[in-house]
Amino acid sequence: MKTVLIVDDSAYMRALIKMALTEQGFDVVGEAEEGAKALELARSLKPDLITLDNILPDMFGIEILQKLVSEKNEAKVIMISAVGQDRIINKVKKMGACGYIVKPFEPEVLIETVSQVKEQAAMSA
Repeated sequence: MKTVLIVDDSAYMRALIKMALTEQGFDVVGEAEEGAKALELARSLKPDLITLDNILPDMFGIEILQKLVSEKNEAKVIMISAVGQDRIINKVKKMGACGYIVKPFEPEVLIETVSQVKEQAAMSA
């Protein structure tokens, strides 16, 4: 698991995520600030991992996750959102998200979550 697509409407959040992941050796292959572009990049770049904000200008991350799952996209998805309600977290995990991070967060939380997703992927491979 090396390539990452970052989806967030905040340029600051995309930069923070990119910095944290590139320091860990990940290759950020794309960035999107809206859902339509995220889906297009997910289809064309086929990243190993997608960090996905839940509230975007044109659609919700949950909708993007649904489309990725229905298209059988192989990327592991970590949802990142200011919405930290248990029912939302449980819903997206049942839908196929491998992790959920509540904003604001420290870069260490992102790295820890990505490490857990990598371990899960390695165990199921």
